[in-house]
Amino acid sequence: MYADIIVDITHEKLDKVFQYRIPSHLEGMLKVGMEVVVPFGMGNKEIKGYVTGFSERAEYAPEKMKEVLKIAEESVAIESKLVALAAWMKESYGGTMIQALKTVLPIKKKEKAKEKQKVRLLLPEAEGKEKLELYLHKNQKARARLLAALLDQPEQDYDFLIHKLNLTRSVVRALEEQKVLALESEQVYRNPVIYQQKEQKEIIYTEEQQAAIRTFSKDYEQGIRKTYLLYGVTGSGKTEVYMEMIDKVLSEGRQAIVLIPEIALTYQTVMRFYTRFGGRVSILNSRMSQGERYDQMERVKKGEVDIMIGPRSALFTPFERLGLIVIDEEHEPTYKSEQVPRFHARETAIERARMEGASVVLGSATPSLEAFYACECGRYQMLRLRNRTGKQALPEVYVADMREELKHGNRSILSDRLKVLMQDRLEKKEQIMLFLNRRGYAGFVSCRACGYVVKCPHCDVSLSVHRGGKMVCHYCGYETQTVKNCPVCGSPYIGGFRAGTQQIEDLVKREFPQARVLRMDMDTTKNKGGHEKILAKFADEEADIMIGTQMIVKGHDFPNVTLVGVLAADMSLYSDDYRSGERTFQLLTQAAGRAGRGRRPGEAIIQTYSSDHYSIRMAARQDYEGFYEKEMNYRDLMGYPPASQLMAVLMTGSDENKLTTAAEYLKKYAIRVSADGEVQVIGPASPSVGKVNDVYRKVIYLKSEEYQVLVRIKNHMERYIEINRGFANMRIQFDFNPMNIF
Repeated sequence: MYADIIVDITHEKLDKVFQYRIPSHLEGMLKVGMEVVVPFGMGNKEIKGYVTGFSERAEYAPEKMKEVLKIAEESVAIESKLVALAAWMKESYGGTMIQALKTVLPIKKKEKAKEKQKVRLLLPEAEGKEKLELYLHKNQKARARLLAALLDQPEQDYDFLIHKLNLTRSVVRALEEQKVLALESEQVYRNPVIYQQKEQKEIIYTEEQQAAIRTFSKDYEQGIRKTYLLYGVTGSGKTEVYMEMIDKVLSEGRQAIVLIPEIALTYQTVMRFYTRFGGRVSILNSRMSQGERYDQMERVKKGEVDIMIGPRSALFTPFERLGLIVIDEEHEPTYKSEQVPRFHARETAIERARMEGASVVLGSATPSLEAFYACECGRYQMLRLRNRTGKQALPEVYVADMREELKHGNRSILSDRLKVLMQDRLEKKEQIMLFLNRRGYAGFVSCRACGYVVKCPHCDVSLSVHRGGKMVCHYCGYETQTVKNCPVCGSPYIGGFRAGTQQIEDLVKREFPQARVLRMDMDTTKNKGGHEKILAKFADEEADIMIGTQMIVKGHDFPNVTLVGVLAADMSLYSDDYRSGERTFQLLTQAAGRAGRGRRPGEAIIQTYSSDHYSIRMAARQDYEGFYEKEMNYRDLMGYPPASQLMAVLMTGSDENKLTTAAEYLKKYAIRVSADGEVQVIGPASPSVGKVNDVYRKVIYLKSEEYQVLVRIKNHMERYIEINRGFANMRIQFDFNPMNIF
């Protein structure tokens, strides 16, 4: 028997798996994730490594193969667990062990510790005053200022003193040499949380909230670990329920991870958790510096953090006593990784919880079909919150048919009803949110004379107009100047169909000049802290109207918002994606749910050209069960998840002919290794975007009722790709139940 071992994960040059023979005295004792000691290199230096898998066949001459020496003493249990999780991810989602390890153990190199310097007076007060007189007598003004400040307060922050007293470093060094003061350093942790102390309000829980908390607490006390779906309407107080559940877990000496779908939600969520749990809360996200991320990991290892909040990557926080994983807004597509391994945070969280004896709570007002289906099948337990916490009514939702608006002569992006309601709210000093699922100043650029659409030369997609006379490709980042005449027919009638957030902002400012307007999209939040600044302004009621893309409709709670306008509601409805109906329903329901969360009732306007579509009708009625039934009928009929399982195999390469041939061979092999009738193979086909940055793309889809059947075929395909040179210059990725159709 042989063990696959990865040695020294932190070292790039050793970033591969080595095979070692398992000696007879260790047979049956080794497990995936376990830390072992092995001989390495020419000198057989003893180093530590992690077991990543086992095999019965040697990759090279068995007599030349080295043996595992022993199981490592004082091994870090948590790292072993994360390595085991990485092995599961590799098996379940494809890719290499190295890729999986880099995902679960992302912070590889040690960062320089941040130090804080302080200055401490060494002299007694009487001696210090004598020294001060001497400095004044000799006209040494800088030394006198420093000593006077220290006599007033004997211990002070170095940087503060330097700036406050306008001193040079040489002044401090001179007094240090004279034994007047000591310069001391202490390590401080970079804290990414800018916390403003807020008084915790007394929370009165509804009967539904109490029932959900009781169910969870009773199970937890009895040692029962489950996956729960907290299904509650917008504004039903899901966050408060999470916090009570976390409080229960913390009281048992365990720790919790809270996943949120967007970095934009971090600020508001963290403030609520900080108010309740104080400094035991920390955050992790990609906007933080490497130093900040490193410091949070160090705090976790030292046991200074009990709750970690963040997007998908926070799932791999190295807690030793993990008791609960909460996934807020679990329906969001951002929980699915776009990098190999293409894991889904929901399934990966459930697997980590199983390994560590923890519970999982999924929360949403519009659950993913997968989660709701799992409740129906008995895999998850449902906890229902049917009412808002303050007994507020759900917002009144109106559907504005833009076809009718056009018939009546309204060519504006804003419907007549929305304009009237916006004016009303501005007069009442209430706030408004306008949601548009679009970025930039315009959609595509086309010629009205011949129909030509300006495309990216490197990708099969149209260019979008941005301010400053530029056209940008949102796939590869290619930029060029806006064209004034059509390159094909020379017509001057060429331009963009303007329906972006910037254009909406301009229109709103023209229509309502008295209004204070904020815009929140990818362009306004690209700088560090951009989300927090905009959200804080809106929360403090420094703006009347917030215009934004998807990020403004996810989980935010603004009590003074009483009107939400959804512009171009059906923009996501007709994309080439089997989830488009589900996405549209979720977005519209979540958007409408931002209104009327305070004391005043809320209203929402959904503007659409497809008012009779079931996704839009059900969203207007806030009828999730009705939508679920309709959508599941469609999924059953077409054999799409969760009714069936789907695996996409994305192949990319710079040679189109070789890629096409390789895709055909891979398809034939997939058919050969699958049992009769258990797998349907579709393709190979060119995706909707057939070329990105001069690289061609092909995709093969495999459908089966059983997930494990697809995993088995994936394993066969990986081995086939590895031993065939024809795939050498191609990149092949596997994606299970993809969030986007390629």
